[in-house]
Parts: sequence; C-alpha cells; structure tokens
Amino acid sequence: MKKGLAVIFPGMGYHKEKPLLYYSSKLVKSLGYELIHVEYHDLPRKVQGDAAMMKKAGEMAYEQAKEQLKDLDFDSYDDVVFIGKSIGTCVMVAFAKEQGIDATQIWYTPVEATLAYPSGKVIAFIGESDPWSDVPSLIKNAKAAGIDIYSYPDCNHSLECGDVIRDTSYVHEVMKLTEEFITG
Repeated sequence: MKKGLAVIFPGMGYHKEKPLLYYSSKLVKSLGYELIHVEYHDLPRKVQGDAAMMKKAGEMAYEQAKEQLKDLDFDSYDDVVFIGKSIGTCVMVAFAKEQGIDATQIWYTPVEATLAYPSGKVIAFIGESDPWSDVPSLIKNAKAAGIDIYSYPDCNHSLECGDVIRDTSYVHEVMKLTEEFITG
C-alpha cells in the first residue's frame, strides 16, 4: 500500500496557482501525500446566478475529472484526501459517492449543491460575503449535516476581504486548520 493521495479539484478560474489551492498543495506534499491536480477546460464562463449554466458547468467539470482520474487505483492508498474549491467541492463529493471512495474532504468556499451528497469526514471554509452562495443557509445546512464549517467576516468567494494582512492571516489559519484536520 502507498501512504496517501491528495486530489485537488479546482474552482472555475480558481486554479492550483491561487492561494488556497497553492498552499494546500504544498501542505499535503509536505505531509508525504502524492498529489494530483484535476484541471477543467472550456467550461461556460457566465454561470453565476444562472442555475442551468451552473449545472451544465458542474456536469462538464465532473466528466472531465472522471476522465482524468479513471486509471487511479484509490484502494492502493492508505489514505485519500480530496481538496476542492467552489464548484470543485461539488465535483469531488459526487465523484467520491459514485466511485465509493472514502476520502477525507476539505471544502474551500463550497457551493450549495455540494451539500446534496452524503459526505464523510469533512471540514469547510466560507466567506460571509460570498456572492456564490446563500451563506447563512449553507452554514446552517453544513452544521446540521455534522460538518465543521469556518466562516470569515467580510470575505468573498476566495476568502479575501480586501486587506492583505487579514487575507494572509486567514490563509494561514485555514492551512493550519486543514493540516490539523488531515493529521488529526
């Protein structure tokens, strides 16, 4: 058996070079995990506020992730961690359910559709001013599902509030909590 595998499921336009995914990738590598980045291509651009387009983008992202991960033997790993951002959280929970993968899940700014799937070991982070979700409802439903969810005042969908010192302190806190969650 191999020690661990971490799979990163990005958001739309929020890729592996953006802070949350960049640092979480470095974190899991430092913990000894093999790392795989899923990438999406040619997703619809204008989806915010359009449920049909959001669904289409999610389905396209899911199919692309499934294709990229089809040859992985998840059972050959002692531990599997899925890290997702935005639409990537929805893609990863659907993938875990369909493939029967019991992965530790890290949700960075999940969308509401993410909660439609049963989940196992999950931690979530959301900005209180996230325009992509009904934040109070998402927090309430996550807590009702037994998910530890951390919220950040005045922060948007990237967990940024416009003050670089606060932004970087939040990234630091999120990475610390992520590490504790993975290793705990």
